[in-house]
Amino acid sequence: MTKQLWTPSAEDVTSSNMHAFMSQVNAHYDRNFVSYEELWQWSVNNLPEFWKEMWIFGRIKSSKPFEAVVDNVNKMPGAGWFKGARLNFAENLLRYRDNRIALIFKNETETSVRMTYAALYDEVAGLAASLKSAGIKPGDRVVGFMPNMPQTVTAMLAATSLGAIWSSCSPDFGIKGILDRFSQIRPTVLFTADGYFFKGKPFDSLDRISGIIKELPSIKTVIVVPYTTSSPDISQIPGAVMYEALLSNTGNREIDFEQLPFEHPLYIMYSSGTTGLPKCMVQSAGGVLINHMKELLLHTDLKREDTIFYFTTCGWMMWNWLVSSLSTGATVVLYDGNPLFPEPGALWRMAQEENVSVMGISAGYISALQNSGLIPKKEYDLSSLRAILSTGSPLSEEGFEFIYEAVKSDIRLSSISGGSDINGCFVAGNPMGSVYAGEIQCRALGMNVHAFGENGQSVINRMGELVCTSPSPSMPIYFWDDPDGKKYHSAYFDVYPGMWRHGDYIKINDRGGIVIYGRSDATLNPGGVRIGTAEIYRQVEQFPEIEDSLVIGQTWKNDTRVILFVKPAEGNTLNDDLKGKIRTAIMKNASPRHVPSKILAVPDIPYTLNMKKVELAVKKVVEGHPVLNKDALINPESLDYFENMPELREA
Repeated sequence: MTKQLWTPSAEDVTSSNMHAFMSQVNAHYDRNFVSYEELWQWSVNNLPEFWKEMWIFGRIKSSKPFEAVVDNVNKMPGAGWFKGARLNFAENLLRYRDNRIALIFKNETETSVRMTYAALYDEVAGLAASLKSAGIKPGDRVVGFMPNMPQTVTAMLAATSLGAIWSSCSPDFGIKGILDRFSQIRPTVLFTADGYFFKGKPFDSLDRISGIIKELPSIKTVIVVPYTTSSPDISQIPGAVMYEALLSNTGNREIDFEQLPFEHPLYIMYSSGTTGLPKCMVQSAGGVLINHMKELLLHTDLKREDTIFYFTTCGWMMWNWLVSSLSTGATVVLYDGNPLFPEPGALWRMAQEENVSVMGISAGYISALQNSGLIPKKEYDLSSLRAILSTGSPLSEEGFEFIYEAVKSDIRLSSISGGSDINGCFVAGNPMGSVYAGEIQCRALGMNVHAFGENGQSVINRMGELVCTSPSPSMPIYFWDDPDGKKYHSAYFDVYPGMWRHGDYIKINDRGGIVIYGRSDATLNPGGVRIGTAEIYRQVEQFPEIEDSLVIGQTWKNDTRVILFVKPAEGNTLNDDLKGKIRTAIMKNASPRHVPSKILAVPDIPYTLNMKKVELAVKKVVEGHPVLNKDALINPESLDYFENMPELREA
């Protein structure tokens, strides 16, 4: 029996945005819904009505109304949304212009920097005017190579206010990783800071920018933000100007927001790129806006009085998601640095100092926190905290229980999951529902998500492929440089024609909760039985002697055998005793089929630039196949450890 960890009070339910939205639907359609499951079922059975109600509830600002919500609700891909509407994404994020705090910026060492909504509007106005004077127009690409700081937000808002398309990467990306992405979309303007901080050390970005510019002739202007130094030398960068030079026209200036169709391109996001050049996924201004507002207002229950933080870089979709919180008028906290520096409690100290009410972290961070021995509730005042969000990888039952035991018992912990592909979530939190250990609370409204079994039919209480059987506005409008749509179609629609196959292996239970077992393309098949990698990671995470791990299925004697690689924690070694304990834990708490045939120590575990474990790349190396694009990894040298391991040639 899955452990119930939290249940909302009656007041929690009735005061939630989700309840207010349900009441709106009840009033408009003469319904009497009282449960989330009823509302979800209505939302996927009545997609045009649902998204219309979300438009109303989110108070979407538009200069022209829409003529129809969707032209063909059965077409995927290619459904057209909110035809006739004219709007601007940045205008919806800058709807407030008062003295409430919009942005708080923190890094590893400095005190916080604050910016009001009025100051944010003024700075965006000056920057947008300068970009417009430089000739930036709708459809141009403006990119960021920036830390997670206020100037990144103002750059994005200024660009999108003009109808330009924004794309960004984190400054820890290497030159090849940047060029693999930006060279495809040919940007005109590049924003960069002079560097960034990590574990107390400054890292220079301008040397890499010089190398990038030489390979990107489309870039005419480089806008440099001083960060690690007060007066960076930009003389060696062609077309470089200082950020402050573009702000002389701030103050009492109105932004001329370009009014554009709902499906005008807004963001270009990237796939991990481990099998070749990253795919460039183009997402629409209206689709991202209305979907983010749904997830923030309804599933996160974000309100104007909240202060929201998510630990992310500008190379991860959670940055885009976090910044959309401005549309609700909440205060957004931005952070640059290592989340465990200078001590494991760094983020919790920040949450205390800034009265964070909604805090976003990752399952990997929660695991690292468990192993650190820190009990945040004993060290910090977290009375303002009412919700924690977790994403990035499946959160184990033990991770759930740790939050309730070590952080706060009266809190809503929402594990959420989706992807850069849709710039949002397929499955999410629910302020009206209970929290159960190891479970995501619900399928997101308007997302017709199912688990498909081997026969291609929806199953309950059984593991299967995550499939979305109806379109949604935030699905990509197209892939860049994919004129016939073949790349887009093959990425999601080849397996189940007309349905989105996401690539996650999940189970939906009869109360609507979801468990994710890992990527379906990394699913293990020993003896022909499918098991998820997350089930093994969950057990290994309990060992403080292990810092990290990765599991693959190795093809062996016409079958698959499970191989577990572990990175021992500092001061520990992988000996027979520890191997025995790991095997016992996996057998007892998972099943005998989950027990690895071999457990091997490696000095590092490879991750993509988006901080995802690369199980498939390791499997390729182990089986002697080439990995086409090692530059998609943050630590490509780590793949070398897996080549020609003699233990993998033995029974």
